[in-house]
Formats: sequence, C-alpha cells, structure tokens
Amino acid sequence: MPLQRLNHAVLWVRDIERSVAFYRDVLGFRTRAESPGRAVFLVAPGSGNDHDLGLFAIGDGAGDSEAGTRTVGLYHLAWEVDTLAELARLRAALEAAGALVGTSDHTVSKSLYAKDPDGIELEVAWMVPGDPAAGQGGAGVAPLDLEAEIARYGPERPTRALS
Repeated sequence: MPLQRLNHAVLWVRDIERSVAFYRDVLGFRTRAESPGRAVFLVAPGSGNDHDLGLFAIGDGAGDSEAGTRTVGLYHLAWEVDTLAELARLRAALEAAGALVGTSDHTVSKSLYAKDPDGIELEVAWMVPGDPAAGQGGAGVAPLDLEAEIARYGPERPTRALS
C-alpha cells in the first residue's frame, strides 16, 4: 500500500512548557500524554490521531537550527484547517502571539506562516476545493488577500480534503 499521510511530527525544543503553551494557546492543541520536563504528546483540534505532535526537551543551551542556511533539515510543518473562517481566526491568534511571519496564496491553498518559540517554522493552510490549478500549469505564489478569499469562497466552505 502507498503512503497515505503524515501521522505525526516530533520536534526538539528548548523549553517544553513554553512550547506546549504556544501550541496549546495559539493553535489549540491539547495534551494527550507527557513525561514531565522531558516529552509531551499533543493532539490537534479535530484530529483522530493518538498524537499529532511530539515535543522533546533538549534544554536552554541548544543552538538555533541552521537548516536551510548552513545545513539540511526541516523547512516547516504544514497544518490544515477546515474553513477560511478558521484560517482567519488563526491569523489573529498568530499575530497576537507575535508569531506570524508571512502569508501566501499558492493557488491550490491559502497559507499563513509562523514561527514557534524556538523559531521552528510552521504553515497553516486551507486547501481550495476542486482543482484550482487546472489549466494554470500548477500552483503559483502570490500575496494572500484573506478577506477577498473569504468573499469568494465563503467563510465556512469546507477545504478540498473534506469536500
């Protein structure tokens, strides 16, 4: 059988309590299990997985990741939302947390980019229903006008994966 989807991601973080607070308070994850001070397993809202994100403490002395500048490594994780209303809500939450670093319209998705407390980049995306790239030669990248996309698709239209 072919691979179907990513089940979970595991990240090394400096301060586990700080990272848990970010993923819980900003993105809505909830704790599934933990080994205090060492590891926490989180579940994303609406997920049926045992856990979607594992966080392991490495300590305050850890250096920043050099992936993409000096070394190979993870660029970002991408989390999907069901509606543009949820994307707008998360944009506000990420802005309030000082974590939002950019937005993009990829034709096939509408995306927010943020950094967690350790500078690990993440994407939150709404997938456009249908085949938005048909006849366009694939996905492009443009600035995201979220209000215009909400006016176009409606705030509660389900993402492509759910339609």
